[in-house]
Amino acid sequence: MSVYRVTEIIGSSEKSWEDAAKQALSAAAGSLRDLRVAEVVEQDIALDDAGKVQAFRTKLRVSFKYDPQKEGAAAPKRARR
Repeated sequence: MSVYRVTEIIGSSEKSWEDAAKQALSAAAGSLRDLRVAEVVEQDIALDDAGKVQAFRTKLRVSFKYDPQKEGAAAPKRARR
């Protein structure tokens, strides 16, 4: 049986929403193991004071294999003496 955890990440890029997603996934892959699925859930654009595009931002929901040993799972209970 496998269990997967889901979290949201946000990437930004001066080029495009696609590049923002790639940047986010690249960064996440550096610390999350066994990435499985990425779903785009939101896209927006950051504007400067003049109203010009400053950055494209993409929010992704990603799933990765859950490993309770890596998450600091509670240690097994000790038997009473």
